[in-house]
Amino acid sequence: MVSPVAGPHNGPGLLSHTEGSTVFWSASTVAAAHLRAAPAGSSGPSSLDEATEKATNAAGWVQENWGTWLTSGLQILLILVIAVVLRHVIRRTITKLIERMNRTAAAAQGTALGGLLVNAERRRQRSEAIGSVLRSVASFVIMGTAALTVLSVLQINLAPLLASAGVAGVAIGFGARNLVTDFLSGVFMILEDQYGVGDEIDAGVATGTVIEVGLRVTKLRGPNGAIWYIRNGEVKRIGNLSQGWSTAAVDVVLAADQDLQRARDTITAAGEEMSKSEPWNEQLWEPVEVLGLSEVHLDTVTLSVAAKTMPGKAAGVERELRWRIKRALDAAGVHLAPRPAPDEEEELPAADPTAAIAAPSALNNPTSPQAQATEPLAAAPKSVK
Repeated sequence: MVSPVAGPHNGPGLLSHTEGSTVFWSASTVAAAHLRAAPAGSSGPSSLDEATEKATNAAGWVQENWGTWLTSGLQILLILVIAVVLRHVIRRTITKLIERMNRTAAAAQGTALGGLLVNAERRRQRSEAIGSVLRSVASFVIMGTAALTVLSVLQINLAPLLASAGVAGVAIGFGARNLVTDFLSGVFMILEDQYGVGDEIDAGVATGTVIEVGLRVTKLRGPNGAIWYIRNGEVKRIGNLSQGWSTAAVDVVLAADQDLQRARDTITAAGEEMSKSEPWNEQLWEPVEVLGLSEVHLDTVTLSVAAKTMPGKAAGVERELRWRIKRALDAAGVHLAPRPAPDEEEELPAADPTAAIAAPSALNNPTSPQAQATEPLAAAPKSVK
């Protein structure tokens, strides 16, 4: 006997009673049996049941996981929003600080003392370089942290990724160590304000005026007009001739019989007159001073004259000071030492008249035993025709 009953797969089933045993027939089993019994060309309800079952399973899987997806999506969106807003705020703050520094430098540039001590272009380039580095570092740190946080929300194992990044970083560090060295040297050079645009520097490998300061290279304009590109990592020492103050040094060579006190008073008066005239009154920071005798010779003496000047203006002050000292000494009747005459060419010794005569030989004397011991060569016999 067969009786209908609910099957274990949420569908109606049939119970078949046989001799002391009960067999359960599910709806799917019966459907499969009908499908096998159906002709090959006929379409049964199997495909519809399978599609319904797959749709049911997919809907159940989506229903079970949609909450997790929504939570993860909201977390990722919140992380990205926070990262973007924080990056914008920090970059904006850095930009405002740099602009305030530039405004302060521009305000000081308008004053008399500020015009001597502050280089606006140098201050602007230095602040812009520092701001660029700070903005780049902030963006890298914030966005990198946000990316790692998003990967952790997606339940991605970060250990292999971090290990690979560490190995790649070491490889890149060894391969591009010169670039890293140049970059770090440029950063510390800018932070320490070792030199700036317009400075006269001696970098060891080149000397000239700084025309551009970068994180990797520095451009110098040499004395002959050549532009030198110096990698910051190659600079081992820097001699800045434009920071603080410079010294203009002039040596005045006088004849030994001149009145030294009169010469000293004349040079001092010429220096005082120069310090009161334009534009030397701004470039001379201290009075011109006669230091004394630096060299004493039999017919000449050398007076050393020095003056403290504005940075980078020593060469021009020295030229003007020589001009004024020469005119003042001529007016005072103090004579400079004459230029020494060039050394006369040494007379070449007369040529030895016996140099072209051959050395004496015993064979030249026919009475010598050597000459008598020699025998003349026999004449060659004449051929007979």
